[in-house]
Amino acid sequence: MDLLAHAATGARLTPDQALEAQRAPLFALAGAADAVRRAATDPTTVTYLIDRNVNYSNVCTIGCAFCGFYRTRRQEDAYVLDFAEISAKLRELEAVGGTRVLMQGGVHPTLPFSWYLDLIRHIRAQHPTLRIEAFSPEEIKGLQQLTGMSAREVLAELQAAGLDGLPGGGGEMLVDAVRHARHVSPARISSDEWIDVMDAAQSLGLYTTATMVIGFGETDAQRIESLMRLRDQQDRALARYGVGFSAFISWTLQTKGVRIEGKAPGAGPHDYLRNVATARLVLDNVPNHQASWPTMGYKIAQSALFFGCNDFGSTMLEENVVSQAGAKHRATPEREIVRQIHEAGYVPKQRDSLYGIVHEPDVDAMLAAKPEVDLAAVSPFA
Repeated sequence: MDLLAHAATGARLTPDQALEAQRAPLFALAGAADAVRRAATDPTTVTYLIDRNVNYSNVCTIGCAFCGFYRTRRQEDAYVLDFAEISAKLRELEAVGGTRVLMQGGVHPTLPFSWYLDLIRHIRAQHPTLRIEAFSPEEIKGLQQLTGMSAREVLAELQAAGLDGLPGGGGEMLVDAVRHARHVSPARISSDEWIDVMDAAQSLGLYTTATMVIGFGETDAQRIESLMRLRDQQDRALARYGVGFSAFISWTLQTKGVRIEGKAPGAGPHDYLRNVATARLVLDNVPNHQASWPTMGYKIAQSALFFGCNDFGSTMLEENVVSQAGAKHRATPEREIVRQIHEAGYVPKQRDSLYGIVHEPDVDAMLAAKPEVDLAAVSPFA
């Protein structure tokens, strides 16, 4: 059997087959992944989202060695944004036609659960057009420990306050031997706990995404194991609840200036493209796969569109986490994302969080016109 020809039909791969496919010649692997992508999504279209990341606090007790963003409560630059500051950021997002806010912080040891509920209620009341996707499974676990409630109980209260979705942060590598290694993050939420929180969110119908980070020093087999954990959970969620992960996003470990620097090899463009193509073949039940321009740059992200990705990600009007570990590519205007998609030969279309198309820009007019909003005036990362 020609394994890649078999995979290109969308056939389900066993772990051994996935490992074999992962090690195939790069462009043969890309061809199979592209065939699956074209069958699963509109082959002519690449989507994108206009959103903003808001890191409501940088205080965290977990202490991941690959994070340059977190602070302890006693450090001078530790912060918790007040609701007025958050609203100011969201008005900037609304000004550029944004549709989603992605809210994440750390595991804060003292903020009461009522603060999180009030935050969601405030955003829902003051910014009703924005979808609110907030708090990683790690943060939900922290709220469980704070309140004594189950993950589902915590999420149900947040949902009642106005939460729309739970982002997939903290997934990294769903193999505990990797994620709990001394040089990575011994205190990190376990793979099972991450899956359990996501399952609870999916049981409530909340939007969720699946994520993966490569470059910790994991083996090829461990990368496949992590993908299989996601595929298995997607099978369960779709069977039980009718909803699951809406998208898969992977990127490479950023190591500059953080404690893991020199202790993990990281991963380059070749590894990244191989991983996104393998993921498209393995995750046959996850329809949307997103390229990562913030960590890889525009041209590798463009290449990922031929390795199984059908989405170019978002404008990320603000990004404070991976940028502090060395990612050089930060906020970008919509017109630049449109340009990159167009130059790759696809039709760019703006989507919402659920991958519904909300707008098809006039590419020629957009690229010829002077931007209406100067991103340098609203973002420190322009």
